[in-house]
Amino acid sequence: MSYLPNPDRYKAMRYRRTGNSGLVLPELSLGLWHNFGEPDNFGVCRNMVQYAFDAGITHFDLANNYGPPAGAAEETFGRILRKDFQNLRHEMVISTKAGHEMWPGPYGDGSSRKYLIESCNESLQRMGLEYVDIFYSHRYDPNTPLEETASALETIYRQGKALYIGISKYPAEAAEVILRYLSEARVPVIVHQLKYSLLLRQPEQEILGYNKEHGMGTITFSPLAQGLLTDKYIDGIPQDSRAAKSHGYLKTEEVSPAMEKVRALREIALKRGQTIAQMAISWQLHDDRVTSVLIGASRVEQIAENLKSLENITFSKEEIEEIDRITL
Repeated sequence: MSYLPNPDRYKAMRYRRTGNSGLVLPELSLGLWHNFGEPDNFGVCRNMVQYAFDAGITHFDLANNYGPPAGAAEETFGRILRKDFQNLRHEMVISTKAGHEMWPGPYGDGSSRKYLIESCNESLQRMGLEYVDIFYSHRYDPNTPLEETASALETIYRQGKALYIGISKYPAEAAEVILRYLSEARVPVIVHQLKYSLLLRQPEQEILGYNKEHGMGTITFSPLAQGLLTDKYIDGIPQDSRAAKSHGYLKTEEVSPAMEKVRALREIALKRGQTIAQMAISWQLHDDRVTSVLIGASRVEQIAENLKSLENITFSKEEIEEIDRITL
């Protein structure tokens, strides 16, 4: 059956302006870091993108190396676009990135001009697009001069392959240099993407204020700290959990030290009528320096649960003080 979008999709979602730009983003965006690779069920992937769009989630975030294997998430998303969104591209914000290892050899990693431009071209080909809305430098590369990285981003922008430019995980000192180069070239750097959660609060001191001061929005990823800010690990490490796997970013030894904080945070969430995962997301959105929170999902039900976070993003002074006491 052909996909017909929900006619009321914009009524429930709120949108925030991205820095000083004219682009607005939904408070929740869908990231395709996990669960959109070759091993994953295409029908489930397709259902998740449809469900997200029907709920007003217009922003879909990818990178060249998302999979597995690298590139597979963009290919999967490209198939979904061709099947369901051919006439809806103008209602979508699609972002991708390059900066981490993508292919073997000396040119398949980093932030050189060769790698970034080749990567952008390949990403567009995989998704079947003429342009992305936001193209990110996925990381600061100390082995490439920032002037060269800026030059590559300028070329991608001038060629119309990206409407806006973003940076991801840049320390403030590197961000300041590349912003200066791109500002002089009149290339709009509108957003900075970074890792942020109740268990990782350094960005508040280091970068959130910096982004706002320099006219950039902030998009956060891993708001649930790879699943730590859920009920999953409260009573131990389940066999099928991410932490139980030998590969991946969440390690077994990271779980136990966090659980005392997680249990205390869950008590606050329960009093608010939320799960701890929902509170972890709504807590980020109570800060107007955060433009959008990237969520990941392996099924539609997880997106539905995360959307409930938007029902209450207001926190009392007492709640904030208690959260600070637990997490700072």
